[in-house]
Amino acid sequence: MLEERIELAKKAFGELLKEQLTRVDEMKAQGEFVDYNKLDQIIIGVCGGDGIGPAITSQAQRVLEYLLKDEINNGKVTFKIIDGLTIERRAEEKVAIPPEVLEEIKKCHVILKGPTTTPRKGDPWPNVESANVAMRKELDLFANVRPVNIPEQGIDWTFYRENTEGAYAVGSKGIHVTEDLGVDFTVVTSQGTERIIRAAFEYAKANGKKRVTAVTKANIIKVTDGKFLDIFYDIAKEYPGIETDDWYIDIMTAKLVDEKRRADFQVMVLPNLYGDILTDEAAEFQGGVGTAGSANIGKKYAMFEAIHGSAPRMVLEGRDIYADPCSMIRAAAMLLSHIGHVDKANKLYKALNICTVEEKKLVLTGRDTGATGEEFANYLMNTIEKI
Repeated sequence: MLEERIELAKKAFGELLKEQLTRVDEMKAQGEFVDYNKLDQIIIGVCGGDGIGPAITSQAQRVLEYLLKDEINNGKVTFKIIDGLTIERRAEEKVAIPPEVLEEIKKCHVILKGPTTTPRKGDPWPNVESANVAMRKELDLFANVRPVNIPEQGIDWTFYRENTEGAYAVGSKGIHVTEDLGVDFTVVTSQGTERIIRAAFEYAKANGKKRVTAVTKANIIKVTDGKFLDIFYDIAKEYPGIETDDWYIDIMTAKLVDEKRRADFQVMVLPNLYGDILTDEAAEFQGGVGTAGSANIGKKYAMFEAIHGSAPRMVLEGRDIYADPCSMIRAAAMLLSHIGHVDKANKLYKALNICTVEEKKLVLTGRDTGATGEEFANYLMNTIEKI
């Protein structure tokens, strides 16, 4: 009986290896990253999502249109509104992303995406897959990028978290060998590791960052984390103007709260699980995950979003107009930087800090005791005008 269980586990593991080797071949066949400077026109798709998504995404779009007005006027940038990424339509068609919506998304170069509802037990919706997860798969968005910027604390961090490998790559395909033994897998490929690390270094180079740090547990997890670290230092040789170092995940979580050391870090690149942990810790410094924007970047497409949920209760209570748009506006700043408008992105980050930390002439409470999202966006654009 035990031998049979072992043979079944071997067979399952063999199928898993075949899947991952097929994925390696697909990555080998990919081209280079999009060079936005060579495009005649950059198409920005706007998916409002559902819940509070349309309310906060529309304000982020207004800010983007304000900052890119010259590029819009000369035809270098255009916006494409994409409807249909709502829980109602997804539930009706029983898909994570309706095919017609996905087709429209693929006509764009970058996507500004509002929160979308992922059904859970007890919800009135069928169990459709997360739209975020589906979009990452369909567009091969392998880099999850999250910035945390708090100038008054000397914090200027950008995390490049690998999105498709590591401990999460086959998280639903672990093997129960016996009732007493279960095995999960961590997956690392040369191609997947190289592209996330190169993306981190390219970001640092394009945005004037002087240091890139790898975060692993390579002293213990020697094969997969060791491979990640070896490739990191190989690629670092191609960027002689950028300092490099590496830290283990356990001590790194401590150093982020070390006031004497945390300002030393700028760009951090790390496998999926460590990135999940560290970016949530980092977001607490700027007010929690509800304030954080996020990017999901691939070689051909990129998607920018808030990392919080769709808050359907706010809509039911008629409070969506009071929803805080800062997470989506931070995502918009990341979008600007990604397509080459670093100065405009930095101006937006500075204005956000003035409006939410320094001046705070308007306060967002999520209710009629505070400002509406539109009022805050107006305040923000007025502040940008003065910078």
